[in-house]
Amino acid sequence: MKERMHNYLKLMVEKDATDLHLTAGRPPQLRINGRLVLLGEDPFESEEAEQLAFSILEDTQIGHFRSQKELDTSYGLKGVGRFRINLFYQRSSVGCAIRFIPFDVPKIDSLGLPAGLKEFCEKPAGLFLICGPTGCGKSTTLAAMIEYINQTRGCNIMTVEDPIEYLHKHVQSTVNQRELGRDTHSFADALRHVVRQDPDVIMIGEMRDLETMQAALTLAETGHLIFATLHTVDATNSMARMIDVFPAYQQQQVRLQLSLVLLGVLVQQLIPQRDGKGRVLAYELMRATSAIKNMIRENALHQIYSTIQMGKSEGMSTMNQSLVELYRKNLISRDEAIKRSPDQEELRRIIF
Repeated sequence: MKERMHNYLKLMVEKDATDLHLTAGRPPQLRINGRLVLLGEDPFESEEAEQLAFSILEDTQIGHFRSQKELDTSYGLKGVGRFRINLFYQRSSVGCAIRFIPFDVPKIDSLGLPAGLKEFCEKPAGLFLICGPTGCGKSTTLAAMIEYINQTRGCNIMTVEDPIEYLHKHVQSTVNQRELGRDTHSFADALRHVVRQDPDVIMIGEMRDLETMQAALTLAETGHLIFATLHTVDATNSMARMIDVFPAYQQQQVRLQLSLVLLGVLVQQLIPQRDGKGRVLAYELMRATSAIKNMIRENALHQIYSTIQMGKSEGMSTMNQSLVELYRKNLISRDEAIKRSPDQEELRRIIF
C-alpha cells in the first residue's frame, strides 16, 4: 500500500496538481489549476482508503487520529517533495486530503506578489498579516517572506506551524521551526515562551483564537517582527476580526495596540488563467499609513477601503484593482474576474 501511495504522490507532481483527495466511494481526485479531476480508477472501498492513508503514517500518528478523529501532519518523499496531510472521518470512513509542498522555498519575485513586499521583511518590528481563503497560497507567501529574511538578514527566526510545510535551511539567519503536536501543544503555548528564545522574527502559521492574537500584538509591541495568517476576505474584515474576538471592554485598547504595531495586510486569491495553464495571483495590499492607523484607533474601519483605493502611489491596491489589471493583461477572463470580485458592481463599472 505504501508504494501505491507513493505513486499517487509522484503523480501529483507529474500532473502539477496542488491537492490529492482520497475518500471512500470515489476514485482518487487531483486538484489541477483549481479544479478537481477524477483519476480513471474504480472507487475506493472504505478499508482501502484507510489502508492507503495509514501507509505513510507512524503508529503514534494513527493512534492520535483514532482517538481525536482528526490529524494534521506532513510527509516527505525523497526526490519528490513534501506533503501536508489532513485525515478525517466521514460517515465512519477515513478521508484524506493531501497538499503538495515543493522542497525548494519559492522566491518572492517568482510569485507575482506586490513589488513592495520586501520592505515589510526589512522592518525591525511590527505585525504583518497575510489573509485569504484556504488554498490561496498564504503559506507559500509566508514561506517566501521568511526565506527572504533568511537570505538577507542575520536574525533568529522562530516559526510555529500546523504542520511544518516548507523546510528552511539556515543561511544568514537561524530558522527554528516548531510543529504543533510534535514540538509544542498549541500556538498559544509556543508564543507564551517564545520571548525566552531570543527571537527577532516570529512566524505564526494561523491566528485562531484570542490568546494567540493577544500574544501577536504584545510581541509586536515589544520589538519583534511578526508574520501571521488569518482566514479573512479583505483588509477591513481582518481588522474587524482581530478586534471583535476580544471582549467589548478590551476592544478600545486592542484598537490602540493594533494601530501602533500594524505594518500592513495582504489579502490574496489564486485565479485560473485564461489559457488554462496554471493560476495567477490577485491581491489586496493595505499599508498601515498614518491615516489608516488613525481609522483603526477611531473605529472608522469603513473608511479603510476608500483609502486603499486612493493609495496606489503608496503601493496599495484593492482586490478589484488587481483583478482589472489581470483582466487587461489578458491573464484572466472577464467572467472569472467578476466571479472573484468582492464588489461585482464596482468591478463592472471599472472594466467598462
